[in-house]
Amino acid sequence: MNQPFSLSVKSQVENLAEIADFVEQAASASGLNEKQIYDVQMAVDEACTNVIEHAYHGWREGTIDLTCEQRGKEFVVVIQDWGDPFDPSKVAKPRTHESLARRHVGGLGLFFMRKLMDRVEFDFSSGQGNRLTMVKKIKR
Repeated sequence: MNQPFSLSVKSQVENLAEIADFVEQAASASGLNEKQIYDVQMAVDEACTNVIEHAYHGWREGTIDLTCEQRGKEFVVVIQDWGDPFDPSKVAKPRTHESLARRHVGGLGLFFMRKLMDRVEFDFSSGQGNRLTMVKKIKR
């Protein structure tokens, strides 16, 4: 894949299927295997769901911009939004060692993204919005 794939959608849960198809197309063009594509789709789905629920608080007219591209032996996904700022350092680490009955519902999104991807980086700049960059190493 030489040129980046780009997609811009409104912050609506109904658009998650279109996002998943977009990611599959871009990841497949970059040579990711089936498991890697699934991992990237799951991480992107979680990230976009978080944008819809937490950055835009369900506001359906927010914009989510996605870019996918191959950079050498890495597949890079960038998700940009202009919702409320997100600071990952303020997210409590999930207590995955506790029984399900004792755990708080939710709060595993960031944990899953980091497990599924090789690198996850957040950036927020005033006027630039939230930018999430996730990287998956391409293993053939």
